[in-house]
Amino acid sequence: MAKKRLILEMGQGISLHAQDATQAAVRAVEDALRHSSLALFGTCGVAAKDMAVRVTVGVPRPGEVDAARVAAVLPLGTLEVCVLGGGLQAAEPGGGAHLIATAAVEAFVEDQSGKWRKG
Repeated sequence: MAKKRLILEMGQGISLHAQDATQAAVRAVEDALRHSSLALFGTCGVAAKDMAVRVTVGVPRPGEVDAARVAAVLPLGTLEVCVLGGGLQAAEPGGGAHLIATAAVEAFVEDQSGKWRKG
């Protein structure tokens, strides 16, 4: 059976002085999760453990992100973390920069359209 995306949340995370790409990515995912409530799983009879979660993170230096640390933030489901070039590095007057990451957290579940009443 095909999976359908049920949840999409976006977040932003910043590493102000350390310019730590993993820290910014983790904060972006945590920000996205703060916007979500997964009450629908109990309501719809779908087990949260059965969802597939795909996280896409954009940071200026994707090679510096520890994807396992990002995945550890997510409590449920089968996880996939994809790190891409993106985000922003904002220059600080007098030197230094702030590293900004963006994240999209998507949750997919088996297509339940035949089980749910329409209307």
